[in-house]
Order: sequence, then C-alpha cells, then structure tokens
Amino acid sequence: MEARGALDIAKRSLQTCGQVFRYAVAHGVIERNPAADVKPGDALKPRKKDHYARLETKELPELLRKIEAYQGSPWTRLALKLMALTFVRTGELIGARWDEFDVEAAEWRIPAERMKMRTPHVVPLSAQALDVVRSLHELRNRSPLLFPGERDHEKPMSNNTILAALKRMGYAGRMTGHGFRGVASTILHEAGFDHAHIELQLAHMERDEVSAAYNFATYLPQRRKMMQWYADHLDALRQGAKVLPFKAA
Repeated sequence: MEARGALDIAKRSLQTCGQVFRYAVAHGVIERNPAADVKPGDALKPRKKDHYARLETKELPELLRKIEAYQGSPWTRLALKLMALTFVRTGELIGARWDEFDVEAAEWRIPAERMKMRTPHVVPLSAQALDVVRSLHELRNRSPLLFPGERDHEKPMSNNTILAALKRMGYAGRMTGHGFRGVASTILHEAGFDHAHIELQLAHMERDEVSAAYNFATYLPQRRKMMQWYADHLDALRQGAKVLPFKAA
C-alpha cells in the first residue's frame, strides 16, 4: 500500500491490525498485542505535504473584489464566494448537495463518504454564506447539486472550474481553490482563535470510527462564532473598511 502511494490506507490498515490484536488479547487468544510496539510513523514513510499556490493575506482584498465583480457563470462566482467563506476542499464544494443544507439551523452537514477523513463534517454557515446559498437556490434547476455541470446536471461542475476562474481573474499559478484554506488558517490563527477550533473546521483532525460520530460537532458554538467573524472580516477587507479584532468571550 505504501509502495503504491496509498499512505492513508496503509495507516488505517496498521490501525486495524492493532484492533484485531487487541480483540485477540481480550479474548485470550494471544497474550500480547505486537502491533502496539509499532507506531505508523515508525513503519511508514511520512506523507509529503502538498504546497498549494496561495496569495499573501495582503492580496486577499483585491481577489475578493474581483470575485464580487466576476462576469463569468453565476454558479462559478457563487462557488468562489462560498469557498472563500467556508474554506472547504474543492471536491467537497463542487459535490455539495441540497439535502446537506439546513438553512434553519444555518448548517452544512457533509456526509462521511464525501470527506477526505471519511468522517462527517459540519460547516456552520455565516449570514453571508446563507445569502450565497439562497442565491444559488434562485438559480436551482432540477439537479440535486448546488453546482451542477454545464452539460450534465446530474454531475458536479469540473474541479478545474475554480482554477479556470482564478486564472481568468489573473491569478494563474498564484492561487488555487485549496489556497483559500491556507489563507483562512493564517488569518484565524493571527486573530487569536483557538488552534483546535481552526483545525477541526479545516477537517484536519483525524478521528477513529468510535469517536467520529461525536467529534464532528465538537466546539460547534465556538466554530459558529469563528465562521461569522471570518465572514465579517472578509466583508471588511473587500470594502476597505476597518477590520475589527476578534475578542475572545
């Protein structure tokens, strides 16, 4: 698995071996768990970090203004806005389905099968993000997708759509869809938000099957406040207004 580059599967397989051995110990089949002596970092090569092109935070206001004035497809413009506000992964964005959204609760609940970590994820929706969702609803056709493909409405838009739009705005090689995640992480950390809240909202934290059902909603009230602050912050940047600092409760 490691040789073919499936590092996540290799790591999960090692963890599964440990679970099997623990079961065997508990039922008297063996006396000790040999897998306990081996940590994933000891046996497997570390994953090479992907360095996605992203703007410096000082360049963000201009990009936000260009997104607002984007003259291409309205779905593409709204996809860029929602990506900036929620900083989900590109695949999670373009595959968004209407049945994942609860406007009353102001939540976007992405099911485990669509997440990289294969655990459910909750995105608290700011007032600005809800406005984007409502705008998308006005454009809605019969597709179950928020961002249907141009030709086949049963399939999502291409994952190159975001890149193509950024290129059209003059950001080729300088910004990617994934870059919005890095920018958000930098801004939120610099503003003083709790690292754990940021990482959980970025869906970076790995969770095992037992805890996944409980952890996806961890720190939800704090994350809700963080997401609204971030949306207000982006508005201020775009408008050239004074940016208010975050004040911890």
